This record gives sequence, C-alpha cells and structure tokens, in this order.
Amino acid sequence: MSGWFGIARSAVTAPTRRRSDSLANRARIVAAARAVVTSDAELNLHGIAQQAGVGQGTLYRHFPTREDLLAEVYHHEVDELVAAAPLLLAAHAPAEALAQWLDRVAKYAAVKRGVIAAVEAALWQDLTTKSLGPIGAALTTLLDAGKEAGTIRADVDAEDVILLLAALTRIDRADYDDRAQSLLAIIAGGLRQASTQR
Repeated sequence: MSGWFGIARSAVTAPTRRRSDSLANRARIVAAARAVVTSDAELNLHGIAQQAGVGQGTLYRHFPTREDLLAEVYHHEVDELVAAAPLLLAAHAPAEALAQWLDRVAKYAAVKRGVIAAVEAALWQDLTTKSLGPIGAALTTLLDAGKEAGTIRADVDAEDVILLLAALTRIDRADYDDRAQSLLAIIAGGLRQASTQR
C-alpha cells in the first residue's frame, strides 16, 4: 500500500525500524557491560555480545574498541546521575531530593570504580575531566534549592561534596554496599541545617 506521494509505507518505516533496532542493541550492550563492570568480572567483548543477545559484528559497529565501550558505560552513568537531579527536585523537598541523589551516587561510584580499574590512566583522566562539570552543576542545583529552602547548610558547595564523595572509591569491594550507604547517610546528614536534623 502506498503512502503520501506514492511512496510505499514499508520503505518509509524500514529505516525507522532499523534505527530503533540499532538503539535497542546499543542499550543492551551498554547494560551488559555495566553489569560486568560493577561485578568486578573481566570485561570480555565476546561475553558482552552474548549477554546482550547481539553478534560480535553488531557490538564492534557500535564500539570498535573495549575502551569505547567502557567510556560509553561511564558517560551513560554520568548522564543518568545528572538527569536525576531536576527529576528528584520536582518530586521531593530539596533536602530529600539531595539525599536520594546521593543514594544514586553510590551506583555511579560502583561503575566509576570498575571503569577506573579497566582503562588506562590517560583515558580515565579525559573521562573525569569531561564529567565533573555536569555532575558539579547537578549537585549545585540540588544544594542551591536546599539553601533557598533553609534545609541545607549555606557554607557548602559542590566541590566540598565531591571531595567527600571521593571516599567512595576507597571502600573495599566486599564492603561496598553496606559502607557506601552508611557513608552517604553521614554526608547527607552533615549537609542539613542543624535545625532540620532529625
């Protein structure tokens, strides 16, 4: 059956379907790699392709090198962390939004640890340089909202908090889940105004 101007509808929808399939494949590959990175297992591209349910050719079309895949995993995690800040502020009071965002930082830090262990220092330096700006901006948005509401200390800034969060990378992998949550709760409590402490 023809669509507008006599162009077959299937000819119009086929490129869209291929694009959709390609995006879905890419997302599955990134999700599989993220799971491996956070489990401390060795990142093997053949194994990632199998877990993602794609062929190796598909994986290499999206990510020609192991480093390309790891960089994408890290960028994806940063993007999700940054995007979470305004969503949390829209749904919660500023202090609660900040606390929930800090909980999300624990997942980000687990990915960060895995990527650090798997890439060369030069690539890692490049990745962190490009991510600190957006993360700092998201954190500043949360802190400023809390300061305006009178629930977050006025004497802290994003750089202070980022320095504190760096301690997450020093936690032993075996203790990470328990200690990360405990440390983040201490940081969140320390950021609240004294009058809002419970």
